[in-house]
Amino acid sequence: MQSTPGSPLARVSTGIPGLDHVTGGGLPDGEVTLLAGTTGTGKTVMASQFLVAGITDFAEPGVYVTFAEGPEKIRRFTGTFGWDVGAWETQGKWAFVDASPGPEREVVVGEDFDFTALVARITAAVNDIRAKRVVLDSVSHVLSRLGDRVGVRAQLYLLIAGLEALDVTTIITAERDHDFNGVTRFGVEEFVADNIVILRNSLSTETRRRTVEAFKFRGAPHRRGEYPFAIWPDRGALVVALSDLELTHPSTETRISLGNPDLDAMCGGGPFQDSVILVTGPTGTGKTLLSLEYLAAAGEDGRALLVAFEESPDQLARNARASGHDLNAMQASGQLKLLSQYPESASLEQHLLRIQRAIDEFHPTRVAVDSLSGLERNAGDREFHEFLVGLTWLLKSRGITGLFTTTTSSLVAEPSASGLEASTLLDMIILVRYVEVFGEVRRGIAILKMRGSDHEKTIREITIGPDGTRLGAPFRTTTGILAGTPLQLLGEEATRVTTLFGSDTSAAPHLASPPQTPALS
Repeated sequence: MQSTPGSPLARVSTGIPGLDHVTGGGLPDGEVTLLAGTTGTGKTVMASQFLVAGITDFAEPGVYVTFAEGPEKIRRFTGTFGWDVGAWETQGKWAFVDASPGPEREVVVGEDFDFTALVARITAAVNDIRAKRVVLDSVSHVLSRLGDRVGVRAQLYLLIAGLEALDVTTIITAERDHDFNGVTRFGVEEFVADNIVILRNSLSTETRRRTVEAFKFRGAPHRRGEYPFAIWPDRGALVVALSDLELTHPSTETRISLGNPDLDAMCGGGPFQDSVILVTGPTGTGKTLLSLEYLAAAGEDGRALLVAFEESPDQLARNARASGHDLNAMQASGQLKLLSQYPESASLEQHLLRIQRAIDEFHPTRVAVDSLSGLERNAGDREFHEFLVGLTWLLKSRGITGLFTTTTSSLVAEPSASGLEASTLLDMIILVRYVEVFGEVRRGIAILKMRGSDHEKTIREITIGPDGTRLGAPFRTTTGILAGTPLQLLGEEATRVTTLFGSDTSAAPHLASPPQTPALS
């Protein structure tokens, strides 16, 4: 049992990552907590995980009371997460009380049924293995047979009183008919239980999003609002407590290389080691190549993780070879780890937890995400912002340099929504743009933002070749690039600009000198 010092009520850790944070320290010791949710919200997963954590982490045996499904089905279900319930039964750490209807067993509930006999069976199981945790899953299957609301309320009082008398910490799961309409199916459970946790699996932008809310904890402080969570096949439920992250990460004066000496020079010698960087621009401007160069430079200070949402590993490797980078060799040497997955294959919370797991296992010093735009398509504004906050905090809290790419919807100037969302969270923004010069399409690059350091303010030409990216001279006689309306300064105006600032890369290469036409006003 884990308790929170100074708390008016002792707490029991759920053992579910992040859930203790949401509940303010765990479940009240010796009390009953109602875990309510619609179908598919993860009630059985969390309830089972609560018992599993008691056995594996705190040496507290548990009793599982099942109303809807027999013990064998629960054993198979929990086994998919790697939890060997059968072994724990043999060891006297886990016990079932089977109240489910079976083909050869008389249904033990009915309109005239009361919970006295059930409490007696639970008491015997608790005493037999000296259990400290109990789960009842799901009480709605019993309550549906009890008739009117008055009967439901009376029997719930009887059940909860019997459980609290056993000095065990209990989770009772209950069904809801809607994610955001009412608390429980019968409308009385919430008035009987002192503690209520609500699970939701709502549809947002054609994607299901699971959240957990500590709805009610009588006499026990807890955090308000919804918190996203995900369910992993080999780990169970993991809650992502994003809204309470603290800005306590350290900072450093150490600079690193972006893999291009000219680009390093543009930002004062390279970004700081704890920076999170955004590279934004239209498709085809070299964002992925810039991220590959940044990752390749990790050989100087550690290892690199590439999270790709738009290209397969083979496609990335092929494109990287065209510019002089061998991703397969980098992976074989242990310098690079590559994660590649469609954005639509999982929720943002699952993607974030997947990245966190890769960081925990691989320990990179650099992480690149290519691209945020793929994730943005499948999330609402709130979910996407929470993802960015969580990912940025994850990198900064561990001193990892991060680089994200986003793709603008316009070929010239319009910023992407992801770029706007991320701009206040990030330390450095690199902008790449197409620039039309006398009928020829070129590329430009600029440093828009760099926290804590001076940087070059010019827009330089960037070229892509078999040896990677190269930076040229500034576009001195081209104006309006950031606005998406580049105009060429000609004649006397162009001469005056080049005299003041030096050579100009914006003149067409086949022209000996700019055409002598009237200057633009």
